[in-house]
Amino acid sequence: QLHLISPRAPHYFKSDLLLCADCVPFAVADFHGQFLKGKTVAVACPKLDGGQEIYEEKLTALIDEAQINTLTVTIMEVPCCGGLLRLAQAAAARATRKVPIKCVQVSLQGAILNEMWV
Repeated sequence: QLHLISPRAPHYFKSDLLLCADCVPFAVADFHGQFLKGKTVAVACPKLDGGQEIYEEKLTALIDEAQINTLTVTIMEVPCCGGLLRLAQAAAARATRKVPIKCVQVSLQGAILNEMWV
């Protein structure tokens, strides 16, 4: 859960970060094989979680302080999930370092609908 992580935790340093909407692992049968292998993870829900300004601060710290290499955002096809991508983009805009962001949108049945660098 993004609220509980510390950007200073050593496993985030220079990692490839997967920012995952809460519901994605339940929709994708091979979530670990498709998305998680070789990445560190943070989980969040833009609709149900409060304190999203803290999310933006933590993501900015992960970019600047933990010096993550890449940020992959996995979201569902539902409208509320777009907020997670917007949070990641806002954090990246605030950060002093630049990091590539990839967005993967998943259907309710677990199929990849869209995969793009943003």
